[in-house]
Amino acid sequence: MQGFWGWIIGFGVVVFFFLGVRIVRPTHRGLIERLGKYNRFASKGFNWIIPFIDELYLVNVTEVMVDAEPQEIITNDNLNARVDAQVYFKVKEDEDSVKACQYSVNAYQYQIVNLARTTLRNIIGTLTLKSANSERGRINEELQKTLMKETAEWGLEIVRTELKEIDPPKDVQETMNKVVKAENEKIAAIDFATATETMADGARRAEIKKADGVKQARVLVADGEAQAIKLVNEAANQYFVGNAQILRKLEAVEKALANNAKIVIPAQTELINVIGEMAGIVPIHKKD
Repeated sequence: MQGFWGWIIGFGVVVFFFLGVRIVRPTHRGLIERLGKYNRFASKGFNWIIPFIDELYLVNVTEVMVDAEPQEIITNDNLNARVDAQVYFKVKEDEDSVKACQYSVNAYQYQIVNLARTTLRNIIGTLTLKSANSERGRINEELQKTLMKETAEWGLEIVRTELKEIDPPKDVQETMNKVVKAENEKIAAIDFATATETMADGARRAEIKKADGVKQARVLVADGEAQAIKLVNEAANQYFVGNAQILRKLEAVEKALANNAKIVIPAQTELINVIGEMAGIVPIHKKD
């Protein structure tokens, strides 16, 4: 009989033990409360609580993204802009931070969304629509800075914020598109004019180079003619200076040959010798 009750008690102890086993995943941390009062911190891995007396509350410590939800914001130039943003945050893993996110604030995700919406209205309300679109980085920085300051006691880390969209009214968007199109056409016209000017300049340079080439060619021809005249003058000086009578005879021979006339020249004359030397012929002297 005692053995039977011993088995019953042993079985009950085993069941009681397993009822208190709690396994905490690496993505979570836990807070153990005993009879409604904080008792201890539950880290990742194996944890044991007293069944029916202790209660384990798990808290996700991974990065979470919440959408600030689109809203209409009046910019500094009195335009209604549709603005949406996202906030990335996570609960810090230490015990104090996990406790703070549960005991210092109620529904911290909901609180962050509303805080982000209010902060966006305050920031964008001081900017024009154009500056708001061009200064997205600064808006993100100011939003993150404000959220970090306001949630410092909540045990949260604001990882980053991203401004998803800043959409102006439809009529304003159409006007902005026309302005952008006009600017692009202006830039294209300037580029075309620049390209045309470059081509014209290239053609002008090519013509100048061509004219320079023609000039150089003419100079070379003139130099050649001058050299030829010089050679003729040297030949005239060599063969005809002091021989005016022979020159007259040669002119007569030239005229006669031009008219296909026959002319008899006495042998062993200076005229024969001169003609031979000009033709590159050396007269053969007869031997006695």
